[in-house]
Amino acid sequence: MQNAQRWERVAASLDEADRLYSKPRSFASDVWFRFRHKPTALVGLIIIALLILFAVAGPYLTPYGYDDQNTKLANIPAVMSVYPAPDGQYIYITKALKLIEVDTSGHLVRQLKKGKDDSKNKVTVFPYKDDMTVTLDYTEQPVTIQDQNGNRIEKARTVWNRSYLLGTDHLGRDILSRLMYGTRISLLVAFIAALVNMIIGIFYGGISGYLGGRVDAVMMRIVDIIATIPLTLYVILIKVCLDDGMISIIIALSSVYWVDMARVVRGQVLSLKNQEFVMAARTIGSSTSTILTRHLIPNAMGPILVTVTMLIPSAIFMEAFMSFIGIGIAPPLASLGTMCNDATDALRTNPYQLFLPALVICFIMFAFNFVGDGLRDALDPKLKK
Repeated sequence: MQNAQRWERVAASLDEADRLYSKPRSFASDVWFRFRHKPTALVGLIIIALLILFAVAGPYLTPYGYDDQNTKLANIPAVMSVYPAPDGQYIYITKALKLIEVDTSGHLVRQLKKGKDDSKNKVTVFPYKDDMTVTLDYTEQPVTIQDQNGNRIEKARTVWNRSYLLGTDHLGRDILSRLMYGTRISLLVAFIAALVNMIIGIFYGGISGYLGGRVDAVMMRIVDIIATIPLTLYVILIKVCLDDGMISIIIALSSVYWVDMARVVRGQVLSLKNQEFVMAARTIGSSTSTILTRHLIPNAMGPILVTVTMLIPSAIFMEAFMSFIGIGIAPPLASLGTMCNDATDALRTNPYQLFLPALVICFIMFAFNFVGDGLRDALDPKLKK
């Protein structure tokens, strides 16, 4: 009885109980547990999923194609400050001083045809409907608008462009549709290039690290020679030698970006090839290809996945840069880089045309970087608690 009194029940908190009695998790479930408990990584994954949905399903929900043009409705923004028309509708004045009829719900109806131009009084008369006219007065800055009685019309309200939700570009093409197709092209090019680079880099770096010796020295010198040339210049030189198109830009990106992957895989193989499980595989007579594909590469998948997630935004940025300087995706195909290039001429008058594709590029870059950081932490066994 005296010994029993020495033992007392220790009060444990709820956190300690969860830690003591939590059921064991597999490696994959443990990685997912740590990944989803990092807010930035989860946000990045959600953004990537939304961008893929936007690029894949979005074009089927819009009535416009990426190359549908209507030059009469060019450079119309998403939000318009409109004037009341004589018949109760609205009129929008573009930066080029063109008059666009807008209905009460915000849909674009037509561009008013230019009528009599009175240069003496610095006015231009636009026939509207029946005997109704609308006049632009250039004597004041900014330009004012008058009805058929000469009365000045003040701005009525601000309406959303219901015909083109994100506005139109300089050729009257729907920016929303071009963003969808451009995001699809950029993601497709990046994913294919990353997949090809991953395959080349894994086997090249794996063979170099496992064989070692002179083979490793020769293979790594080839990598060093490729790495000494600036990647941008190398891609441009390859792209200039090929025809314009998506296939050529994928080949250009795939021939360069595998260098970093090969170095990462080589380093991992060098650290793993002398461990016990590899020596046991050699003892039972496993071939070199079996040891590489079934033992070394699967154990190096953590750094490989992190490198791939960092490789994808880099490839997207390179594709956008090449399209921006005019050697990327050939018109009329839309990519985020070509949209930025097309918007530079109208940067001062219509900055939204450059802001929207640049914003999508930023979202893609941040999302993949967040996911890469989350994978790096989740796959690091030192951070396991």
